[in-house]
Amino acid sequence: MAIDSHATTTSNATDSRSGGWSSRRIAVTALFTAIAIVANFIEFPIFPAAAWLKYDPSGIVCLVSGLVFGPATGLVVSVLSCVRILFGNPWGALMAVIASVSLTVPAAAIYRRRRTRGAALAGMAVSAVVCLALCIVANIIVTPLYTGMPTEAVIALVVPALLPFNLLKIAINCVVSFLVYGTVERIVER
Repeated sequence: MAIDSHATTTSNATDSRSGGWSSRRIAVTALFTAIAIVANFIEFPIFPAAAWLKYDPSGIVCLVSGLVFGPATGLVVSVLSCVRILFGNPWGALMAVIASVSLTVPAAAIYRRRRTRGAALAGMAVSAVVCLALCIVANIIVTPLYTGMPTEAVIALVVPALLPFNLLKIAINCVVSFLVYGTVERIVER
């Protein structure tokens, strides 16, 4: 019995859309995860009024992986990329997972239904709202637990620091992801 190599390649490329986990998809997911972990090490403040809040570009990698391979892959990359943070800062890891998953999974789910640039934009817009809301709520709940800060003090930081920082972070992640996901998708599908 002969195996059609073109059919195998096509099957591997489309498994991500149908929900299957081919060996190629697993390998590429591992690669995306490794890149996201490395990106976690690149931290810097992006909002001068809240220099303690640091941005890292791993969210871009997670969002692109979700758009290219679907919400399940985006979820896996988002969670696994935060394992490094877990050992040094479990609360920070929890916050990173909340931010990454809430930005990646809704956008990937919307884009998966209709693979157009418009759907990608719509998905990112929905994800931006979901992510922003969850990040603010999570900060109000989680920050007092690990800093000892009163909840009222965290709430007082929402408008001057937390809201602008998260808006900027989400905007950077979405804009860069929108600019590169199509190219990454074409490369991966080869």
